[in-house]
Amino acid sequence: MKPRRRLHRRLLAAFAVLTLGVAGLFAFYAIAFVYMVEDRFFVAQLDDEAAYLIQAQAATGGWPAPRSPHLALHTDSAAFPADLRASFAAEPRRREFPGHDGRHYHLLQLSGVDGRPAWLVAEVGDRLVVRPMRQRIFALLAWSGAIVLALALLLGAWIARRTSRPLAELADVVAGLQPGELPERLPAARGDDEIGTLTRGLEALIGRVRTFVAREQEFTRDASHELRTPLTVIRSAGERLAAEARLDDAQRRHLDHIRLSAAQLEQTVTTLLALAREQPLEAAGPTRLLPLIERVIVEQAPLIGERPIRVDLDVTPACTSAHPAAVLHIVLSNLIGNAFAHTERGTVRIDLAGGALRIANRGHAIDDTLRATLHQPFTKREGSAGFGLGLAIVQRLCDRHGIALAIVHDADGSRACVGLHA
Repeated sequence: MKPRRRLHRRLLAAFAVLTLGVAGLFAFYAIAFVYMVEDRFFVAQLDDEAAYLIQAQAATGGWPAPRSPHLALHTDSAAFPADLRASFAAEPRRREFPGHDGRHYHLLQLSGVDGRPAWLVAEVGDRLVVRPMRQRIFALLAWSGAIVLALALLLGAWIARRTSRPLAELADVVAGLQPGELPERLPAARGDDEIGTLTRGLEALIGRVRTFVAREQEFTRDASHELRTPLTVIRSAGERLAAEARLDDAQRRHLDHIRLSAAQLEQTVTTLLALAREQPLEAAGPTRLLPLIERVIVEQAPLIGERPIRVDLDVTPACTSAHPAAVLHIVLSNLIGNAFAHTERGTVRIDLAGGALRIANRGHAIDDTLRATLHQPFTKREGSAGFGLGLAIVQRLCDRHGIALAIVHDADGSRACVGLHA
């Protein structure tokens, strides 16, 4: 599946948002600046006229008429124009008021020599510069912003392509990596930027993985041949010696130990090789359980030896499992073999319970502190002759193939339940 170009879109979106933000901020500053300049012009005109009026009033004792026709002097706010009077009554501290029919007022309060207030009013509706051209200013800013945004997107697309293309190529290669087909070189490995550094690091890691895979394949191949061949020789020699009638009881016991150890080692090798496979085995069809269990019981029977142990098998011929027969054979060989090895006397029962195969036996009591970790590597009960790897290997194999495995230890013994369906 081709990955979505999320990084490319994010870079473009970041450029677009940044450009819109900067353009909007400067447009706001531009509008505020032109309005502020216009207002400062009218305020300066009012201040200049106010200085003249105050000076004339001080000299003559009365207020003269303003020098400009758009200015008016009022000694009573009731004399204001109607639209200004209403707004001034609502906000007496304000100095700028919009009026009706395009009028606009600037107001400055004066104080004469007699202490009575007066107001200098400038009606500047026909003198406004910004308001008549406001739409053109907004249009100019909008077009300018659109052009800048387009240029920013083009620049962002160029930068995003140069940045994301090597990453996209690298992601495609990494997504298609297979353990048996690891490339020697990756794209974008020659750059001196962060992408090149990342690529070279991945190349080094892939080289190590390639070495590990080759080493594992060599080990699997060598173990399959170098271990199974002598084990087959030991088993065959043991079978021939067992047929000899001249062996005394002590020699036969030693021979049984050799045959049992060889069988356990062969079973462990088979399990480890199953775990070493890259892909889990697929079931060719439903696996019939009864013939498989009977075969496992026969194979593991030497573990019982001379102990008084009875095997109670209660599985119907029609019972099947969805898991591969080879995997079930390994799992059941370990579980049934453990049940045989750890039962001193009594019954090992194999039956069905709740859609699972149950293997129950009475064995040695296990400490509570040991039960929770018994499935971990190198954990074993006291008196066990093994290395504590059996259940850990079985658990890993079940996890690998999606087989539900539950093992319960209590005062009555141990019960292992193997799920029959995926």
